[in-house]
Amino acid sequence: MVSKNATVNNEVGLHARPATFFIQKANEYKCSIWIGRDDRKVNAKSLLGVLSLGITNGYTVEISADGADEQDAVDGLCDLLENGLN
Repeated sequence: MVSKNATVNNEVGLHARPATFFIQKANEYKCSIWIGRDDRKVNAKSLLGVLSLGITNGYTVEISADGADEQDAVDGLCDLLENGLN
């Protein structure tokens, strides 16, 4: 299992369209991926789970992955969040 923290750098955070983009990227990886904020951790491939965290601009989240491409998944998703979901 690999984990890394990332700060969300997107004007609206992970709401609706940005969350969908994040989840589409997470689904490109074969491993299991979680995103956590404070004491909560949810499946990063679940729209309802990601939206339930209420992640806004400037929040620091933890991305964790377990599986064959775990390092690539964590690095890719952290880069995506820190670069404004571009």
